[in-house]
Amino acid sequence: MLRRQDVGHRVVVRRIVGVSQDRPQFTDALGELVDLTETDLTIATDKGTLRVPLREVHRAKRVPAARRPPASEVISVELAANEAWPAPTQARLGGWILRAAGNWTGRANSALAVGDPDRTLEAAIDGVVEWYADHGQRPLINAPMPLAAPVNAALDGRGWSARPLTLVQTALITPLLNALPVRHDRPPVELADAPSDDWFAMVAEHKGTLPPTAVRILTGPAEVVFVHVHDADGTLIGVARGAVTGPDRWLGVSLLQTAPAARRQGLAQHMLRELLQWGVQHGSHRAYLQVEERNTAAVALYGKVGFATHHTYLTREAPV
Repeated sequence: MLRRQDVGHRVVVRRIVGVSQDRPQFTDALGELVDLTETDLTIATDKGTLRVPLREVHRAKRVPAARRPPASEVISVELAANEAWPAPTQARLGGWILRAAGNWTGRANSALAVGDPDRTLEAAIDGVVEWYADHGQRPLINAPMPLAAPVNAALDGRGWSARPLTLVQTALITPLLNALPVRHDRPPVELADAPSDDWFAMVAEHKGTLPPTAVRILTGPAEVVFVHVHDADGTLIGVARGAVTGPDRWLGVSLLQTAPAARRQGLAQHMLRELLQWGVQHGSHRAYLQVEERNTAAVALYGKVGFATHHTYLTREAPV
């Protein structure tokens, strides 16, 4: 059976799924172990995250790891994402980045655990707790997997909970552009240096009320663009945001959404194509996005056009 130290490693799980003619029926799942509790285990597979009750597990063991992205590349994407979603208050704990933004989004209010914190792991976690206490916020740690598997294991031991698994997906831009159709039958995509009031209102429908800190984050990067699409009556029906950041010139795609009445019409792919072209014009060759694994519709859309999971991360919360 698996143990806590197996979290972050590749495993195979044989699960009992039924009985036929008095014989148990099994199915196997292969993936990365992202959580293990007294009652369940959770693995991230190529098809998504799977939670399995331990009572249904027949066998489970660690297996040799598949090819993982180099640690330097994971760090490159995570640092680019930090620049693309810049918390107004930041500090360093060795290589870790402490971030606070009045609790607007987990990304901007968690310690990014990449690099060497320049102290023992336990001391680093203590430092995170102290820093967030000084800022009047609940401590959060963003732990990319499998890079931060030791961090996750240590947080498990301290009783930290986990928010839903987030997939960090990447792709080369040229193949994406080749896969996305040119849609002359869709309304034109408008690219603006600043978001309109309607853009903010549409994002707020998804993200909740946008405080001044949110506006600072959304407009903070030096190279950022805001996508608007209006219908024939002038009503805003689609928005998105892009930012090119980091020495590797990553294009970060975020807040891609359409109005309910405009869905299933190819509008999201239409906006994405224009956003990718903007990225190329700004020197980007690779794109990334962050999407919760449970958002199956978005995961399916991005997979269809060519995005694949590069790594994952868990946002961990300190006990209350």
